Amino acid sequence: MALHSFTTFSPSNRRLIILLITCHLLWSCAIFGLWSTGRLLETALPWWSGVFIALQLYAAAQLLLPALLLHPEERSRSFYFFWGITLALLVWLTNQWHPGSAWQPLLAVLKSALLLLVATVTGAAMARYVRRLWELIPVCIVMTLADFASWLHGPTAGFARAIEKYYLTPEGPPPFIDMILIKLAFPGSVGLAPVFGISDWIMVVFFAIVARRFGVNDNLIGPSGESLARQGRIGAYLPVSVVALFFATVLAQVTGFFIPALPLIALIMLLWYAVRYLLLRRA
Repeated sequence: MALHSFTTFSPSNRRLIILLITCHLLWSCAIFGLWSTGRLLETALPWWSGVFIALQLYAAAQLLLPALLLHPEERSRSFYFFWGITLALLVWLTNQWHPGSAWQPLLAVLKSALLLLVATVTGAAMARYVRRLWELIPVCIVMTLADFASWLHGPTAGFARAIEKYYLTPEGPPPFIDMILIKLAFPGSVGLAPVFGISDWIMVVFFAIVARRFGVNDNLIGPSGESLARQGRIGAYLPVSVVALFFATVLAQVTGFFIPALPLIALIMLLWYAVRYLLLRRA
């Protein structure tokens, strides 16, 4: 099979992909600036961490706008296999580069931007296979049960211990799982800290694009994300799934325990859809 069948996109999708890459680079620059500002706060109050997380997630939510306009193209399994391997190799290669300590924060924000970009295109690809809105129910149930099982008795428990040990006493190379953790800036922090995994953002994007496909406005502060994207407006999009991720990360920060975000995101999304459905029936 010719390589161009894997690398050729429609003109509109090609423009949107370039826009996505550009926006993620700008997001990484903004996070680097926020980290630089946060270093000046020597004794930050605890709630400052929540403010920093909220700002960074709100900015990340705007990155979803171009993805909402991506047009589904008919692709073979070979296409997804090719790009899955390519993106996985790209993430792995960026983690093999170890510049001097002065460049580590900048590299960390670029890695996080790359992970968000990979998660965005993955979530968009997954969303196209949802044919009916009610299919979200089994998706959320299976996702919650699988993540809880992994957290209690599976690999997630071991990953959590390895990450906690490394960031409390950083000795030797980081654990393998560290390369798929998105790191954000915190006030008074020397470097960026892991906040959530790539799978969490995949599901954030998945829920946002499913909502757009079925004409559901998931924006809590205004018109639908698709309308904002077509108008070229940014700064006014806050989908329910991003708010759910914010609650999950803040809960983990407040309790000091590793709490899987996926079950909480799934629960909040199911409750939101249920309440919305009941309100529509009453109307």
